[in-house]
Amino acid sequence: MSGTTVADARGVSVFTQSYLDIVKQRDPNQPEFIQAVQEVVASLEPVLDRHPEYRDQRIIERILEPERVIQFRVPWQADDGTVHVNRGFRVGFNSAIGPYKGGLRFHPSVTLSILKFLAFEQIFKNSLTGQPIGGGKGGSDFDPRGRSNAEVMRFCQSFMTELFRHVGHNTDVPAGDIGVGGREIGYLFGQYKRITNTFTGVLTGRSPGWGGSLLRPEATGYGAVYFAAEMAQKAGMSLEGMRCLVSGSGNVAQYACRKLIEMGAKPITLSDSSGWIYDPDGIDEEKLAFVMELKNERRGRIAEYAQHFSGAHWSPTESTADHHAMWCVEADAAFPSATQNEINVTDAEHLIEAGVKLVSEGANMPTTPDAQDTLVDAGVLLGPGKAANAGGVAVSALEMAQASQRQRWSSEEVDRQLRGIMCEIHGACLSAAESYGFGNDYRHGANIAGFRKVANAMIDQGLV
Repeated sequence: MSGTTVADARGVSVFTQSYLDIVKQRDPNQPEFIQAVQEVVASLEPVLDRHPEYRDQRIIERILEPERVIQFRVPWQADDGTVHVNRGFRVGFNSAIGPYKGGLRFHPSVTLSILKFLAFEQIFKNSLTGQPIGGGKGGSDFDPRGRSNAEVMRFCQSFMTELFRHVGHNTDVPAGDIGVGGREIGYLFGQYKRITNTFTGVLTGRSPGWGGSLLRPEATGYGAVYFAAEMAQKAGMSLEGMRCLVSGSGNVAQYACRKLIEMGAKPITLSDSSGWIYDPDGIDEEKLAFVMELKNERRGRIAEYAQHFSGAHWSPTESTADHHAMWCVEADAAFPSATQNEINVTDAEHLIEAGVKLVSEGANMPTTPDAQDTLVDAGVLLGPGKAANAGGVAVSALEMAQASQRQRWSSEEVDRQLRGIMCEIHGACLSAAESYGFGNDYRHGANIAGFRKVANAMIDQGLV
């Protein structure tokens, strides 16, 4: 019977619970990873019913266990001479369709659980892009905020001195993530080049002046908007004129705003760890340029936006409730682009009351599973992160192709390919959801379409 109808008292299907029990027994202290597993496995019972070979080959059991997990210490020296030690990680989760591909995150919150959750999601996200890349993720609990360029460089060099032996352009190709931007990628690449005496595409997100792809910084935010546009069009709507809530103020949020402006929508919020701003007049190109200079050059707080532009409102985040109040603002669409689990059930209810018809996840799993259910049950179109924010890794794969061919494509060419990829991802998700009885629920469609490609490759390659 289908897991959508047979469930235990907590609403989790017997099918899903059987796999959660395996993970919880092995990794009881990894809640983020367990959440990611639940979100994916909940879609797969009808797939296994239709394809018994997946059961026979124990594909889910195998895909739940990473192929390799590397942990190492990262000693480095601060400008004042004090010595610090951080933890470094790299999780290679699945390489059935290509070398591991996924970002590096430098943030105090980094744990093995978070990186396994991100790497597990990356398997299916990368599969959906249609590019030959597997799933991985890595990072450190190092915090680059407040550190000098020299300190960040010393940390990155120490980090890569161990990581270099585990990565390579045909093995594992990291990129940036939270806390790892162009500066960090440059330092990491320089150390890799020094140690290996090679100039290869081992890292993506490089500067276009030395092998990077044009439009890579823009890709995740642009892709989330392109996916939203496809969902809207399919439902007989248009982004033009929509008032849009955007969380975060980093790379993804900035370029989501830019693309929304280009498409005639009106972004009206942004946030950071200190609070959030609401601009009822909308964030236009001039205001966005201020945000980009503020966050990218001066590394300031979003509160300065409200001080600079009259009519904008600033709300400090002194408690969890303060941040969640942003989702009460009346709007038509939402683009959560900050971090995981930033929208809970109460927030979802507020979004529905505020008139939001569409949510496109720019961050990785920014909406809790219960909140996702609340939105979908109310008829809100939900673009899950593994589909909606796949534009970043899609252009990373395009960067790998350009590097291997020693070519450089124009920004127009990259944008054309990016929009085509996001359109194909939307179509694959919708087709899979409809084919397996989930209607227009993009969550199930993304999980199924991403899973099937990887599962078939695992069967083709034997028990490895």
